[in-house]
Amino acid sequence: MRQSKGFLSSLIVPIMSILFGFLFGAILMLAFGYNPVEAYRAMIVSVFQSPYFIGEALRQATALTFTGLGFALAFQAGFFNIGIAGQALAGWVSAVWVALAFPDLPRILLLTLSLGVGLLVGAVWASIAGFLRAYFGTSEVIVSIMLNYTALQVTNYLIRNVLSEAGNTTARVGENANMGFQWLSTLTQNSRLNVGFFIAIVVVILYWVFMTKTTAGFEIRAVGLNASASKYAGMSAEKNIILSMFLSGALAGLGGAIHGLGTFGNIFTQGGLPDIGFNGIAVALLGLGNPFGIFFSSILFGVLNIGAGFMPNQAGVPDEMANIVIAAIIFFVGANYIIRYFIDKRAAKKQTASSTSQGGDV
Repeated sequence: MRQSKGFLSSLIVPIMSILFGFLFGAILMLAFGYNPVEAYRAMIVSVFQSPYFIGEALRQATALTFTGLGFALAFQAGFFNIGIAGQALAGWVSAVWVALAFPDLPRILLLTLSLGVGLLVGAVWASIAGFLRAYFGTSEVIVSIMLNYTALQVTNYLIRNVLSEAGNTTARVGENANMGFQWLSTLTQNSRLNVGFFIAIVVVILYWVFMTKTTAGFEIRAVGLNASASKYAGMSAEKNIILSMFLSGALAGLGGAIHGLGTFGNIFTQGGLPDIGFNGIAVALLGLGNPFGIFFSSILFGVLNIGAGFMPNQAGVPDEMANIVIAAIIFFVGANYIIRYFIDKRAAKKQTASSTSQGGDV
């Protein structure tokens, strides 16, 4: 019974955060003379009226699921992996590089190799921050921020000087590196939804099993809760710091690889870090670190991002308003202690009233 109440209490926080985010956006639209009902109808309903846009929302949710899980895993271990975007970019460029280098390999082998390399490069890139934190006590936040911009500049250099002939984009990968399926494309009216979506579902389940049913997952969570007590219990804090960052980067790198091969089929010079990195952090926070919560949060973000494109034409509202709504949701998730304060206060009042009533009866 207590576990059920605890679960419901935890579920209320993201739901209230979403509602407050939409409410804040509505107030802002009204202040600028826009109709929030029409805006939200255009943003959300329009997406579900077309199989193509549903497919595009799920395609975007795929990459966000991986980056969200990556951030959540490091966060469970007590670290703030702000380098998710750089790790995803490292996975993206390395997967495309492998796909272009070996175009004649059988499809299953080439896809496995490309995604595997993307996963591994992302993991190694994140492990740099983990190693420095474990053995030198450096801040993983500062190191991962620096690695973000290192990944960005190295990627752009590789695109211009190695992967293409003085161009700003690489050639498209061959058919053997294509992650799409004809039946999936037909079902969603030629959207870019690909097999990566199903890989994401499998990874969500594996993540839950790893974190809740294995010794390694227990140790990562234990180190996150209390590193000193974990060390006293015989756990290696250094090993778990590096392992958690390695796995976090692996998830982000895999997400970047799937995003590159499945969505674009190539890579181009980046003006900034990919949105899937920072949006993945927001997804993880909204999902409260729960893999299933992260999966559904990523779908919500996918719908909001795709639906934002309908707001200017159908409701006359700038699509930047959608970003404001998303930012407001993130704010209320980050400030969840405010929501919890009122929930706990109301629960305390009920308990006091119940105790008084029982005392009166006696």
